[in-house]
Amino acid sequence: MTAQNKELLAILIFCLTYVLISGRQLKILPLNRPAAAMLGTVLMVALGILTPEQAYRAVDYDTLVLLLGMMLISAYLFLAGFFDWAAHWILRRARSPQALLIYLILTSGILSALLVNDIICLMLTPLVVAVIVRGRLPLAPYLLALAMSANLGSVATLVGNPQNMIIGHLSGIPFLRFSASLAPVALAGLAIQYVVLRVGFRRVLGQVVIQRPEEPPPPLDRRLLILTLAVLGLVFAGFVAGLNLSWTAMAGGALVMVLAKRDTHQVLKLVDWNLLVFFAALFIVVEGLSKTGLPDQTYRYVQPLFGSSTASQAWNFAWFSEPGSNVFSNVPFVLVAGKWINNFARPELMWKVMALTTTFAGNLTIVGSVANIIVVESARGHIELGFWDYARYGIPVTILTTVAGLLILLALHS
Repeated sequence: MTAQNKELLAILIFCLTYVLISGRQLKILPLNRPAAAMLGTVLMVALGILTPEQAYRAVDYDTLVLLLGMMLISAYLFLAGFFDWAAHWILRRARSPQALLIYLILTSGILSALLVNDIICLMLTPLVVAVIVRGRLPLAPYLLALAMSANLGSVATLVGNPQNMIIGHLSGIPFLRFSASLAPVALAGLAIQYVVLRVGFRRVLGQVVIQRPEEPPPPLDRRLLILTLAVLGLVFAGFVAGLNLSWTAMAGGALVMVLAKRDTHQVLKLVDWNLLVFFAALFIVVEGLSKTGLPDQTYRYVQPLFGSSTASQAWNFAWFSEPGSNVFSNVPFVLVAGKWINNFARPELMWKVMALTTTFAGNLTIVGSVANIIVVESARGHIELGFWDYARYGIPVTILTTVAGLLILLALHS
């Protein structure tokens, strides 16, 4: 098989996988997202696009270890009764469905700025589902609020998401100087998101009333809860101290398993193994596409279109970055595009533009960010969100927040 045929096959396999994981299950090929990603992985290896060794190396094991560690801690919080208790507590105090929506947006956005957005979604999704189901409210607006605000809030700091961490390392921009420019962008984005969801779901939210629980709060396993929260505090302290995220989380999960004195089979059954398989397979499919050289070829083609002035470069690079981040994934895109930033008129501004666009691009589609996938997959037992269920709100949120964010950045750097 010629190199050109391999490249064409890799692109076709990626497109097939993307279609299958973006929409609902098709009648002709009834595969869920993990199975669809596995199919793409097998095709990449079976057709010679990747060797088995290359496929193994393509998997980002740090991400899988991080997710597994946080899933274990979440499982112990569940066993302690924390999520049911928290749902009961919140519902007794929420005044309206609209107020609950804005509280959720602010909570998810602020926490994602301080910690990795994927972790926030992993920790909050079970709680949000418990709150909404217990209150007999529609799940869709609140799940969208959780995922989108986690993406939007994470842009505010260099530790909010993986691509920002890479940008901080490559650019050398000081933490506070970065946040001084991007924190206002994040706040504006959260406000815009609330307006879009509030208007888009105005009928649904206006027709329901929160069903407040009259029964007493569910019982808590206080010993297990205190132990798990203490370990979680140590894990977060390790994150803030700059320890390895993945192995800090895994160490926390292992520590709870040792000290909790619970049947570990019960805990491991609560881990979402489907999600871990999905990510592992998706890494391999994306690597197969990257081997075609399509990202570099695309940049060489569009480079003359960026222009020469600061404003034109910022706007044009932004609209190039958003689809690029969705097609090639934001972290690989940052690693490749980071090599080009010093060629622009104002490199520091363009680093911040790339942070903004690669983060906000995550809200464009349901597979635009890991945070989205975590929320959708974690809640799939209660609701099935399809591609257009998400995109009808994700597209306007992405466009409006990007425009507002770029205007703020250009004003701050004028």
